[in-house]
Amino acid sequence: MHLLTRKRIGAQELADLFEVSLRTIYRDLETINSAGIPIVSYSGPNGGYEIMEQYHIDRQIVTLEDLRCIKTALNGLEASLRDPQLSDVIVKVGALITKAEQAKLEESGDELLFNANLWRGRQADNETIAKLRQAARFRYVVRIRYITAQGAEEVREVEPIGLAWKGYAWYLHAYCRLRQDYRTFRLTRIKHCQVLEERFAARGVGLKELDARWDASGAASPQIRMVLRFHPRQRVRVEEYFPPEEIEVDDEGYYRVDTVHAEDEWLYGTLLSFGPDVTVLEPDHLAQNVKQRALQIAGRYK
Repeated sequence: MHLLTRKRIGAQELADLFEVSLRTIYRDLETINSAGIPIVSYSGPNGGYEIMEQYHIDRQIVTLEDLRCIKTALNGLEASLRDPQLSDVIVKVGALITKAEQAKLEESGDELLFNANLWRGRQADNETIAKLRQAARFRYVVRIRYITAQGAEEVREVEPIGLAWKGYAWYLHAYCRLRQDYRTFRLTRIKHCQVLEERFAARGVGLKELDARWDASGAASPQIRMVLRFHPRQRVRVEEYFPPEEIEVDDEGYYRVDTVHAEDEWLYGTLLSFGPDVTVLEPDHLAQNVKQRALQIAGRYK
């Protein structure tokens, strides 16, 4: 199954992946080949093993539980994207399930629901998603009107690579011609989207690689250690936000949290959302910044 999803892979990489010896990999490859699944080997610097392009798996290899998982994921995406092609795929996957198996699924019930739809989604969001997906697929340049995190409005021409659902929002990974580099744009900040007639050439960087880069850049951003004290009535939110090993309960029932986080606007917004139920014990500059923001808010209501 791993070979089916990869163009070519080396024997050593397979050995590392499955934590076995090279000898075991060679023996397994021969066994798979003997079973009628055509594996081709290539020598040289870019050598390795792959399954012939014409080969495809039979339905018998995919179990009923596999099909259940596929349908669950597809239903969640379809609810968000409203894509007719996805609807067709769901129908085709459903057709692989026999009537007897369908009755079995209905009897056991659904234990998982995945839905990537925005809680406060708008029709415009779905239209933007559809435009950007098509532009990424057929490599059309897109002109967007974008609102930065600082509130500035900018017009960018970008080469869309693909969309990614992160946490609770959609993001566009694209090459920005203004910045001469890859950038990530949050869809809710794209106020206008125009697909141009110009097409762009692939730059050799895929969606998965860009998404991994973005995750790595977030983890590498400057972090600060902070100590926070929460009122007991904030127990639920504290336990949702922080892992158990960072939480202590003092003699008065207050929650003391010792954690590390990037010092950004999201952090300040989150701390302010707790109102008077949180006290920043450390560091002092973080406490002073929260205080100044709170005073600015109070000043609005004089």
